Amino acid sequence: TDKQSEIEAADIIILPGVGHFKDAMQAIQTRGLASVLQSITDKPIIGICLGMQLLYDWSAEGNVEGLKLFPGNIVPIETHYPVPHLGWNNLISNHPQLAQDVYFVHSYQAEMSEHVVAFAEYGDPIPAIVQYKHYIGIQFHPEKSGADGLTILNQALKGGFLL
Repeated sequence: TDKQSEIEAADIIILPGVGHFKDAMQAIQTRGLASVLQSITDKPIIGICLGMQLLYDWSAEGNVEGLKLFPGNIVPIETHYPVPHLGWNNLISNHPQLAQDVYFVHSYQAEMSEHVVAFAEYGDPIPAIVQYKHYIGIQFHPEKSGADGLTILNQALKGGFLL
């Protein structure tokens, strides 16, 4: 929804997304939703794929500022493997529920940080799940990742992955 009242009334906010960072941020700003999302401090905001990237400070995709809810930047994937990172990859994590194969489709990634809960190896580590305060980012597509993806999404909906 793009209605402020519905967003504010929701128990959980999910930012889905496939697309271009700059276009998505422009749509969010045009609808006046950036300030709405930035003002929410009492409920989870879950970003999936592009939605995760939008939570960050800045993206090299379009050289544009994000929602600044999550510290760090979005940068191009630099690897000797094909880009976009497309297909199944295993999660690496200390969290017992996260050692699973999930489905990725992306050309940009978050920078590695202390907020990474799980990552995938694709030449270098790529953050796959991040959590900071009440914000959770999922870079892969849980809805395309079978039962394992739904288990991970359910855990995010229950509050996240911090041990």
